[in-house]
Amino acid sequence: MRQRTFLSPTLRDIPTDADVVSHQLMLRAGLIRQSTSGVYSFLPLGFKVLQKVERIVREEMDRAGAQEMIMPSIQPAELWQQSGRWADYGPELMRFKDRHQREFALGPTHEEVITAIVKDDVRSYKELPMTLYQIQTKFRDERRPRFGVLRGREFLMKDAYSFDVDYDGLDKSYSKMYEAYKKIFARCDLNFRAVVADSGAMGGKDTHEFMVLSSVGEDTIAYSDGSDYAANTEIAEVNVSYPQSNENGKPLEKVDTPDQKTIEQVGKYLNADATQCIKAMTFNVDDEAVMVLVRGDHEVNDIKIKHALDARNVTFATEEESSEWMKADFGFLGPVGAPDHLKIVADPAVMVMKNIICGANEANKHYINANVYRDFKVDQIADVRMIQEGDPSPDGKGTIRFKEGIEVGHVFKLGTKYSEALGATVLDDQGKARPIVMGSYGIGVSRTVAAIIEEHHDENGIIWPLSVAPFHAHLVPVNVKQDDQRELSEALYSELQQAGLEVLFDDRQERPGVKFKDSDLLGLPIRITVGKKAGEGIVELKYRKSGETVEVHRKDLLSTITGYISS
Repeated sequence: MRQRTFLSPTLRDIPTDADVVSHQLMLRAGLIRQSTSGVYSFLPLGFKVLQKVERIVREEMDRAGAQEMIMPSIQPAELWQQSGRWADYGPELMRFKDRHQREFALGPTHEEVITAIVKDDVRSYKELPMTLYQIQTKFRDERRPRFGVLRGREFLMKDAYSFDVDYDGLDKSYSKMYEAYKKIFARCDLNFRAVVADSGAMGGKDTHEFMVLSSVGEDTIAYSDGSDYAANTEIAEVNVSYPQSNENGKPLEKVDTPDQKTIEQVGKYLNADATQCIKAMTFNVDDEAVMVLVRGDHEVNDIKIKHALDARNVTFATEEESSEWMKADFGFLGPVGAPDHLKIVADPAVMVMKNIICGANEANKHYINANVYRDFKVDQIADVRMIQEGDPSPDGKGTIRFKEGIEVGHVFKLGTKYSEALGATVLDDQGKARPIVMGSYGIGVSRTVAAIIEEHHDENGIIWPLSVAPFHAHLVPVNVKQDDQRELSEALYSELQQAGLEVLFDDRQERPGVKFKDSDLLGLPIRITVGKKAGEGIVELKYRKSGETVEVHRKDLLSTITGYISS
């Protein structure tokens, strides 16, 4: 490709609205341009990288036995209403009506559509197992699109769906996809970990996220420093044995705490440690009032509350709701004297505490010396707190540490959530109809491109891994007006292309400094500089990753480059 007519508009300055390196470099190197908030066009250079990632994804999906297809982006509301997600998915689902006032959604994922297809066309267990996939644009109305294509409203995704006759089959299909994902992200040269995660609106029980370790990741990974254990902090189990307090119970006492609302303020005012206090927080759980208690130095985890109570929806109670239930404002809530209809869920750490400090459900008042069961009820004990650094690893090996990560893939065991809702069954070997057991597997293709840049760059620009580089080499004549440089460059361009190499030929009449800066910014694996030794047939190779330079005669150029690529 000749650069003079190649649409790759580079920028010298860092765009002011780009907060992370991948967004900055994708704009500066001319990979993307923004159409509106969270919506981007991929220009030719960026599109070539997308195609490289897609090729890797396709090869590994096909190798795992999956079949590629394509489904519509426009999905009828009826399918989502049958699955229950029309109400549950929330405002991220882009909904619209056609001219006949029929309701539709722009697909963020395709569980309903694929289940309806399989329901109509797969009849017998003999046709299973089956895994189908597509690579397609998805839509989610993100409240706060940011970080370029890392969190957009329109993005390219690979979504796959497995169909099995039973859960043993699902385990095998899930394992195949899990291993395929490991190969995909390894081939993209990413430092990733597969972590236990929450399934969210997707449903199902078992799920893993594939996280690229990065300082700009929006998710935090809890991992063990002594084993392979890793989980999203939203779902990481707490495996702590809390010693029972040996204190004797003291008389319950209500004390003044004027304007002291936070644990820190109350503790300081009463000369007490946070571990002597409990946080009492109110939640609306499927329209039921629930109070959750955790120790003062712990944080409540609403995802764990959802799982502990087997709930569909969990939201923090509004100040109005909490005031109606408790007759008190935030900051002074507590379990003592709570109304009977209020369900109280306590973390295990609370159950071993004695002489607790808690809100008195009265403005500017707290209780001291409150004790479980003597002074307040607990309806359910459950792990409802966030895991912390320094906690023992849930698998009993090592200590928990934290890292940030970018989610690039997610695999789910859906079970029969969608097949039962949409009536997708097959006849088993006894002739009995049974719901198909499903799995769902997604990769953010455009997000993966950004994650690669986050991991592979320096102060000068992108450093593309060979597997996804838009071109193998950047051919840069120092001065195209010089006959010997122009002629050698044209000859090399032709020879390398004929050998099957992808070459970007900088045939622009620009200053050498501009060309070299652009070359570093674009980050192709090899730069071939044709300069003052062109008359001797000698060029300079520079390897972008290492910065190493070497002079090579034109007769050895092809073997040198192919040798580097194959190694």
